[in-house]
Amino acid sequence: MDLPREEDARRFDRAALLLPLRWQRYLARLSPTQKETAEEIRMRAGQPVTVLLQEAEIPVGEQDQSPVTPEELEQTCDRITGYSRYAATETLRSGYLTAEGGFRVGICGTAVMREGMCANLRNISSLTVRVARQMPGIAEELCPQLFPGGEMHSVLILSPPGLGKTTLLRDLIRLLSDGTETLTPRRLAVVDERGEIAAMHRGVPGMEVGCHTDVLDGCPKAIAIPILLRCANPQIIAVDEITLRQDLTAMAAAANCGVHLLATIHAADREELRQKPLFQQLLRLRVFQVCVTIRRSGAQRSYEVEEL
Repeated sequence: MDLPREEDARRFDRAALLLPLRWQRYLARLSPTQKETAEEIRMRAGQPVTVLLQEAEIPVGEQDQSPVTPEELEQTCDRITGYSRYAATETLRSGYLTAEGGFRVGICGTAVMREGMCANLRNISSLTVRVARQMPGIAEELCPQLFPGGEMHSVLILSPPGLGKTTLLRDLIRLLSDGTETLTPRRLAVVDERGEIAAMHRGVPGMEVGCHTDVLDGCPKAIAIPILLRCANPQIIAVDEITLRQDLTAMAAAANCGVHLLATIHAADREELRQKPLFQQLLRLRVFQVCVTIRRSGAQRSYEVEEL
């Protein structure tokens, strides 16, 4: 299932507005098909702006145009932060900013190090604008398989990078929070460590995450989960991209408190889960009962539901 193509193109046009005016003009000339399938817009100092499509990364503009300048990169960061970079220091030092509309912007530059930690970034050298798209309804057909008879299970979403794990997770959050004909609304708590699920902007979600959802933004999962258990009384906790053992420990503790979990992880399939030590621990803990494996053939995605 995919969004109507016109909406995909509109999301691209909104992302393009983050760039300086001259680059907006070049991006506006892309074909509707290119806009609909674009995944990222990239700015690199000394190079033309490029757009990452499913099949290739292509430059935009004319061959003889002047490349992206350091000043344009700095101006773009200022625009994204509302000319208050100090207020965005916490995410900036982690290498990203969240722009209004739910667009995550990855940043590279010179790290300012303090006590062995990155405290800030200066001399910005490149920006990557991810064209975040919502796909309302993508999880609806999966719900009867994931939650038969309205019974809740903890769900793990698997796929290699770039196949839409976060997009599927977000729609599951929305459906469980708002409720459906067969599922009563649940209290959801989202750990949005990198701002990609709810895309909070000044306390307001940039993405649809449901009316019974609380979001803890910019906090590591191992720290955020105990906080949410204490302060939000969730029935379900959702996290994106399990990568650390302490994440698993925190999720196991939540499961022992009777909380269900939704999570994503980088893995092609269950066989890959079994082969890697971290994933082996995940299976041993038996925190999750069901997994969804995402696969793509051309532009089409398929979803396979299995018991763990």
